[in-house]
Amino acid sequence: MKPLEGILVLEFAQFMAGPLAGLKLADLGARVIKIERPEKGEGGRQIAIKNLFIEDDSLVFHTINRNKESYAADLKKPEDLAKVKRLIARADVITHNFRPGVMEKIGLSYPDVCRINPSIVYGAVSGYGSYGPWANKPGQDLLVQALSGLTWLSGTKHDGPVPFGLAVADMFCGAHLVQGILAGILKRNKTKRSVLVEISLLESILDMQFELLTTYLNDGRKPPQRSAVKGGGHPYLSAPYGIYKTSDGYLALAMGDLLAIGTCIGSDLSAYTDKATWFEKRDEITEMLNGHFKHQQTAYWCNQLEKKGIWCAMVYNYHQALQHKAFQVLGMLQEVTLANGKALITTRNPIQIDSVSLYANRGAPKVGANTFSIDHEFNII
Repeated sequence: MKPLEGILVLEFAQFMAGPLAGLKLADLGARVIKIERPEKGEGGRQIAIKNLFIEDDSLVFHTINRNKESYAADLKKPEDLAKVKRLIARADVITHNFRPGVMEKIGLSYPDVCRINPSIVYGAVSGYGSYGPWANKPGQDLLVQALSGLTWLSGTKHDGPVPFGLAVADMFCGAHLVQGILAGILKRNKTKRSVLVEISLLESILDMQFELLTTYLNDGRKPPQRSAVKGGGHPYLSAPYGIYKTSDGYLALAMGDLLAIGTCIGSDLSAYTDKATWFEKRDEITEMLNGHFKHQQTAYWCNQLEKKGIWCAMVYNYHQALQHKAFQVLGMLQEVTLANGKALITTRNPIQIDSVSLYANRGAPKVGANTFSIDHEFNII
């Protein structure tokens, strides 16, 4: 039995942050019903990576919406809205990520929903909070990365701002929404009253940077100092932290004793006995290490360094990582069955409950695929 079995979630969310939260809740056993527009469904069905689609829906949509049901309703029609309200009366949780004011206009704001269901956990995602000068600005991942300072952490100091190659704001926000909803369920169970859970993309991406922001705020508000040399992994960490070119690939070095590394690889680093210089002269040190690592293969260096207890790793691409036994023993891949009967390979939830991994083999639903059965189940015909 999964821990959230018996919890009913109505998902009014679209695109990524809100649906990602629904995905994680479904993986944990909750029943998640997407409330979607008839025919077209939610906007995320048309947001694609590399323009990859499975029939009418994007591959991205399928990765985020497995193990859910779809209920088609036009919330502008009184009869459809009335049915949805009857579903809300039976639900434990509802989520949405519309811009501020949209749910109010529909008549499904937090106070409205509380009148329907006084014990609801109401999860709301916004781009930048419900109030303030950015409240109505589009809450899109790249824009949030740009506005939060995040783009000044990667790359070198010569690169200008560099965005992440992932929708990190959406992903962290979805995870934070799950945390808030779980806390809300616990509070609701104690108080028997409704709980409002609110999170924004901007707050999530700022929280993701808590270490660096704390450093900035307590270090004279000096901006992050990225390395001038490619491969530097962190704007606030000293050498040798980073990625180095070898004769056949790349080597990652974590925090470690620079002098011990020098001895291990046959490089004279005695000029850097003072650890305080490891940050100030990290570019110089990095260049020196690069000069040594480029002459041997990555496996050779890993073997030499690991024998001395120095933290290092080969830098793998997806093909290399997925072929490695260390990845395969985790069982992180699963097949889900799509509505057309075909299989889609994706990842599973990373959490284990009582030493059991969480798998789900049901793919994302077609728009309105479950409307008829839900109407009959909840007697809202």
